[in-house]
Amino acid sequence: MKLPCTIRSITSSHFRNSFRNVSSVIDSAQEECRIAEDKQFVDAVKRIVRGKRSWEIALSSELVSRRLKTVHVEEILIGTIDDPKLGLRFFNFLGLHRGFDHSTASFCILIHALVKANLFWPASSLLQTLLLRALKPSDVFNVLFSCYEKCKLSSSSSFDLLIQHYVRSRRVLDGVLVFKMMITKVSLLPEVRTLSALLHGLVKFRHFGLAMELFNDMVSVGIRPDVYIYTGVIRSLCELKDLSRAKEMIAHMEATGCDVNIVPYNVLIDGLCKKQKVWEAVGIKKDLAGKDLKPDVVTYCTLVYGLCKVQEFEIGLEMMDEMLCLRFSPSEAAVSSLVEGLRKRGKIEEALNLVKRVVDFGVSPNLFVYNALIDSLCKGRKFHEAERGKLDTALSFLGEMVDTGLKLSVYPYNSLINGHCKFGDISAAEGFMAEMINKKLEPTVVTYTSLMGGYCSKGKINKALRLYHEMTGKGIAPSIYTFTTLLSGLFRAGLIRDAVKLFNEMAEWNVKPNRVTYNVMIEGYCEEGDMSKAFEFLKEMTEKGIVPDTYSYRPLIHGLCLTGQASEAKVFVDGLHKGNCELNEICYTGLLHGFCREGKLEEALSVCQEMVQRGVDLDLVCYGVLIDGSLKHKDRKLFFGLLKEMHDRGLKPDDVIYTSMIDAKSKTGDFKEAFGIWDLMINEGCVPNEVTYTAVINGLCKAGFVNEAEVLCSKMQPVSSVPNQVTYGCFLDILTKGEVDMQKAVELHNAILKGLLANTATYNMLIRGFCRQGRIEEASELITRMIGDGVSPDCITYTTMINELCRRNDVKKAIELWNSMTEKGIRPDRVAYNTLIHGCCVAGEMGKATELRNEMLRQGLIPNNKTSRTTTSNDTSSKS
Repeated sequence: MKLPCTIRSITSSHFRNSFRNVSSVIDSAQEECRIAEDKQFVDAVKRIVRGKRSWEIALSSELVSRRLKTVHVEEILIGTIDDPKLGLRFFNFLGLHRGFDHSTASFCILIHALVKANLFWPASSLLQTLLLRALKPSDVFNVLFSCYEKCKLSSSSSFDLLIQHYVRSRRVLDGVLVFKMMITKVSLLPEVRTLSALLHGLVKFRHFGLAMELFNDMVSVGIRPDVYIYTGVIRSLCELKDLSRAKEMIAHMEATGCDVNIVPYNVLIDGLCKKQKVWEAVGIKKDLAGKDLKPDVVTYCTLVYGLCKVQEFEIGLEMMDEMLCLRFSPSEAAVSSLVEGLRKRGKIEEALNLVKRVVDFGVSPNLFVYNALIDSLCKGRKFHEAERGKLDTALSFLGEMVDTGLKLSVYPYNSLINGHCKFGDISAAEGFMAEMINKKLEPTVVTYTSLMGGYCSKGKINKALRLYHEMTGKGIAPSIYTFTTLLSGLFRAGLIRDAVKLFNEMAEWNVKPNRVTYNVMIEGYCEEGDMSKAFEFLKEMTEKGIVPDTYSYRPLIHGLCLTGQASEAKVFVDGLHKGNCELNEICYTGLLHGFCREGKLEEALSVCQEMVQRGVDLDLVCYGVLIDGSLKHKDRKLFFGLLKEMHDRGLKPDDVIYTSMIDAKSKTGDFKEAFGIWDLMINEGCVPNEVTYTAVINGLCKAGFVNEAEVLCSKMQPVSSVPNQVTYGCFLDILTKGEVDMQKAVELHNAILKGLLANTATYNMLIRGFCRQGRIEEASELITRMIGDGVSPDCITYTTMINELCRRNDVKKAIELWNSMTEKGIRPDRVAYNTLIHGCCVAGEMGKATELRNEMLRQGLIPNNKTSRTTTSNDTSSKS
């Protein structure tokens, strides 16, 4: 008989429950047994640790090494909490000799033990190792707190150590998290110094908002901030540009009775200065005395720097003086900002004096300011002894830079090279370039360009071009300033073709011409009299979107006037005025000069009226041009009228106007009147210069009073006027004209050469003298010599030689010389064409004469009557 299934089920379920109960009892018994065994094992290991047996032997037994787990180590470390050095030895032994992987809890227990025993260095080292495990800060905190409870500790110093380590490890946000967990989860408070470090860590990493939040949390849990915490908070508020709250925080700090020092006030002063509220900052400095505080070096340096930022350099200098009187050593930044500010204001002397004073305190400006100061000293435009002295000072600063250990760069050398080139001392500039190369400093494009400019200013265009090729050969790309400098030099040397070639070369270097470059090209062609080409460049620059300025228009106006086209220049000026182009008095002066040259004084006066109507004042230069014109065209009424008008306007003649008057009288041989004006000039406080002397010397020489001219020339140097090329040219002109005395002329020219005063004009006079004596070979040798001396021949040089060759009927050589001149880019003028055309006609070379005449007409040059008659007659003969 079968039992019902239900009975079977009940019986089966009951059996399973019974089995589970029995199993649970067995597991519990086994667990108790295991715990007892673990306790016995831990106790045994503890005895080994505290005993005298060798750990190497005792802990190496299989019984210990196989059973030892992290929980056992934790228990053992808790057991050594009263002897943390022993615990640390055991911990290190397992890690170093057994490769044991310690738990986070083991680290935390030992850290607590070491901190409790004031063994902060090993505790710190252990914590640093733990943090290298890249654990979450919350995990580290939880384990550290768990161990804190297990060890039954009361000090929170281990948590302080954890926060400090996070700050030092640049994990300041993790430190903030630990702080928040301390005050919210377990009600532990860190030390004030820990919180100060944490807050300053936030400030350091520019977490200003978090810093303020941290401060509020501190205050809310009853922590009393110290002056360092307040300093961090004030800095945060200043950085957040909340200066009103920063000032409130100062007041709050003072109200709490906190032991204050100067630092938080310096921070507020700095914040105010950064917001350009310098006068408030100065006011805080003045109020310090009432708080029993004294400003320190930081206070002064901050205020000096702030005053410089608002351009109050004079007050900054006063603050610096006060600081130096207190024997405070200013910072490099404060000195540099003040020196640079004074320099930019043009107060170079004050800047120099300041540098000299602070050197006694062992302080020097930074490299940038030294470079800028040297650059300013080297940028003199009026080259006299004062500028020479400034260059010497700049050189002494270079020595100071070396003495103070500043690493030299190319910049001070570039400034010195540029300054000496402007001063005209090219050899010194070359010496600086050699020195910088010896010091392994590679010259830059600025170095080369400065020296090229120096060579160009001395007329040594060949040296400038050699330097250009040296630079480009080294792979240094020329700049727009390089091209502009060389173009100007080439035009001054009359090398038009070379200038055009170089201008076209700019595109190969991917350098685009700017306004200054075009102005140089326009001025160059204007000086050559090629006005059509000059206007082509004006058109080109406007088509490229470059707006011309007065420096573009001025040479065009002057150029038209110099080529006898003053009326066309007037039309051009009127057109510019209608186009709303503002012209300055210099542009109008050119127009005045043009009308005066042509004897059109009424037109010149009309231009003066238009100038006034257009808001352009007549200055001394304008009056000087009009007075010169009235004297040359003997219009006494206009001359005296201009002098009266000047007097009525409160203007006095200057040395230029007096020199024009003396020159006019000297040219007419009225030396009594000339010397009378000379005396008046001196009485009015105007000192005669080399131009004044030269005007009288020239008149005396032409009137045959050479001895008197020599006496006057000898008086020049004692009164600081040195004879120039034009002065010596007066004597050369006499010696090479009329009764030619070439021996004296050559002797004088050699003296001129020694004084580095020889130029194209002096060579031309000498060549003219040799030609007049028929010494054509010596004249030809002189051309070779002048090129070797770096002086470029001009159209007059070649025309003088061509004239002599034609006079000898040697037209073949004359034509060869003509071709040599044009190949060099020297443009023949009207006199040159007329001379060679006449020579060809005399020699029967009528075809060549006609060819030259046609070429002359294409150039816009008008043949003289003789040339026109001869070539027209030849044309008529050819037709018949």
